[in-house]
Order: sequence, then structure tokens, then C-alpha cells
Amino acid sequence: MLCVVAPGQGSQSPGMLKPWLELPGAAATLSSWSEVSKVDLITHGTSSEAEAIRDTAIAQALIVANSLLTIRTIFPEPKDLLRQVHAVAGHSVGELVAAAISGVITDETAMMLIGVRGRAMALAAAATPTSMTAVLGGEQEAVIEHLIKLDLVPANVNGAGQVIAAGSLEALAQLAETPPAKTKLRPLSVAGAFHTSYMQSAVEALHGAVLDIAINNPEITLLSNRDGAIVDTGADAMMRIVDQVSNPVRWDLCQKSMLQLGVTGLIELAPAGTLVNIAKRELENVQTFAIKSPADLAAAKDFILTHQRRAA
Repeated sequence: MLCVVAPGQGSQSPGMLKPWLELPGAAATLSSWSEVSKVDLITHGTSSEAEAIRDTAIAQALIVANSLLTIRTIFPEPKDLLRQVHAVAGHSVGELVAAAISGVITDETAMMLIGVRGRAMALAAAATPTSMTAVLGGEQEAVIEHLIKLDLVPANVNGAGQVIAAGSLEALAQLAETPPAKTKLRPLSVAGAFHTSYMQSAVEALHGAVLDIAINNPEITLLSNRDGAIVDTGADAMMRIVDQVSNPVRWDLCQKSMLQLGVTGLIELAPAGTLVNIAKRELENVQTFAIKSPADLAAAKDFILTHQRRAA
């Protein structure tokens, strides 16, 4: 049983789309997505430097475009995707990719929404100085309790001893002085406290953008960042994605659901690496594969075939 996952912000890198542009039709697709997202994907994905693509508005669009281009290259025929993929989930911005893969929205709608989301979150982040710090190790519940006492939000609970703290610079400085027991801290190079109440204005902007879009029910098992639950309707999926902008990502619960579903293989779409690394520590007996460039596509297709969904 195969689960496809899409990565979140922070997975971008300079030149990330350059090798993908060599694929037939990729340039035209990215040009079209650039128009609807209002982000120049080709320029930023090939020649922009690290500091430029750190911009939330640019980073999110690049990541979603890369993941969507990957899945559509592997599965040019929708019927093959429905037959071979059993479950799908995305981490933070990756939830829009997951929604598109499951059929809730189109790729074009996902790119339009990520443009709105990225710009709105960048504006929200600029309003108040905030940031995020990875807390590695320790006992999860004790770490979360410690963060709450410092007025920090456990914005990402990723499992495998990884909780991302988000909040004011003052609170994060206090965390640096008094870390939870048996943990290491790694400040993240991000523009703000994502998945917290600091992003409420971005929630409102995204909510306005989804009011008039076409929404369908998922055709593939779709897992939610809110609680790892299977989402049954398109309306619920989009409501959860909008609300998630200011609420914590519970990737640990998504992984728990994968195990309950009986997932045997997990494949992470480009720009891959982070979610596979978490899965290797957390999902015992689940095989993983990270797609980082077009050079990985042939091996990825072989991996998929060994874990494909069996017809009932």
C-alpha cells in the first residue's frame, strides 16, 4: 500500500526547478502556473539565490509547483494514479498538493491558492517580529508543556523527537536559555511564526480565495494535518487547509494514520528529503523513497509498482 507525501516550506533550494525544465512540456506548465500564482517560477526556480527564495511568497509557490510537476510526470494518466496510490498527505504547504492529487481541487487552483497563501503569510510575518526553532529530542509531551509555559506554540509536531516551536523573538530567546531536558535547539531560517495566531490575517485572505473555487470530494484517501484524520469531503478538506495556516501541524498523527491504514511504502515528492528522514525514524517496516530530481523518476516508478494499490 502506497502513500504519497508532499513536503513543506524549508525544502526549497536554489536552482531546484532547473533539471525539471528539461522534461517535455515542463516549461509551458510552469509558465501557466506562474500566471495563476503570480510568482515567476522559472526565474526563481533556476537563477534566484537562496535569500530570494527564502521569501515565503516565493518559497511556497516553488515547492508546490515542484511537487505537482513530479506527480504529474510520474502519473500522466489520472486512472493510473487512482489505481496505484492508496493515500496522500502533505506537510503544511504540501496539503494543497495533496488536495490536488486526491482530486479535491485542480493543479491550477492549487497554484492560485498557494500564491494567495504565500503572499498573505509573508505580510502577516512582517507585521510582528517572530520566528521558529526546532526542538530535537526529549520526551514529546514534556517538550510541548515546556513550550506552552514559555508562551510558545508547538507549531509542528513531527514525531521522532522533533517539535517546532514558534512565537515571539523574546520567547524564543528564553527557550534558548532554558531548553527542555535532553533536547538540542536549532533556530530555523524562516520569516515568521507559521501555524500560530500570528497568521490569522493570512487565514482570512485564504478563506476569501476559496469561496468561489470548484471543490470535489477526494478520490484517494486524504489525511489532514489537523489530527491525522481521513477527510471524506472536499468542503471539509478545504476548511481544514485554510484553518491550518494558524494552527499546529500534527504530522506525527498523520504518520500514525499511515500505520493504521497499513501503508508499506512512502514516497516523498520533490523537493524531497525531510519527510522521508522523519519516516525512517518513525515508521518501522515502511519502505521510503525520496524524489529529489528527474534522475530519480525511473527508480521511483519501480518503487511505486511494488506498493501499488490492489484492485478490490
